[in-house]
Amino acid sequence: MKLGVISDCFKKDMTESIRMAGALGLDGIQMYAVSGDICPDSLLPHPEKIAEYKKLLADNGLTVSALCGDLGGHGFEIEADNAARIEKTCRIVDLACEFGTKVVTTHIGVIPADESSEKYRVMLDAVSKCGEYAASKGVTLAIETGPEVASVLYGFVSKAGAGVGVNLDPANFVMVTGQDPAEAVYLLRDYIVHTHLKDGKRLKKSDPVEIYRSFAEGGIEALNVADYFIETPVGEGDVDFAKYIKALRDIGFDGFLTIERETGADPSADITKAAEYARANFEL
Repeated sequence: MKLGVISDCFKKDMTESIRMAGALGLDGIQMYAVSGDICPDSLLPHPEKIAEYKKLLADNGLTVSALCGDLGGHGFEIEADNAARIEKTCRIVDLACEFGTKVVTTHIGVIPADESSEKYRVMLDAVSKCGEYAASKGVTLAIETGPEVASVLYGFVSKAGAGVGVNLDPANFVMVTGQDPAEAVYLLRDYIVHTHLKDGKRLKKSDPVEIYRSFAEGGIEALNVADYFIETPVGEGDVDFAKYIKALRDIGFDGFLTIERETGADPSADITKAAEYARANFEL
């Protein structure tokens, strides 16, 4: 397996983030590609800018593990919003092709457990259309694990068709649903194309729908999530990494473990510790 990092976790501009990832000897970087300097509107009309970033990546020994195409809000839950969201997602797929990555990750909203619900139909239709376009370009739209247990996600992805896969985040399972990440790996084995290296603790049971609604409508400030869960540096939370990595190896996964550190006073130091932890414990 290869080791990467999400660029925004350094809290620096993209150029500095790439240099910092290279200095850590990482294999790749996952870049947010929704707005700002790294997005379709900024880069697709300017191939020379893409070439500059690609050279900077190569000079630092990095590839792009994935683009993050998370559009925020309620994902694909609201039918009236989906035409524009599908179009933007397809353009992010185009940008992924320019950077030579085969993965675009995203949160899609909260998948209902009831497959007969109208929201389920709306989400499945939108994600299937995105996946169809991604597949035509040799890319997978990878749904990040989070608000639903693995069995619900499996049912959804298995119906979505070509071009739809999974970005498995073990901490999201631990913090929000209480799902065993290793168990999820075995169930989702045919769809996992990218993973995150993140840790956390679940403090008390929560309603995932309410948790993700708070993020969608007001960001982290809209709900005191510290009452329910806490993200920790890798190795200090409740993710059983020995079990998780064994499961990934058992299914033959040989892609990226991408470090994600969204909180903390010194995320750059925590990223360094995460890389050291992974190398010491996973034989990378």
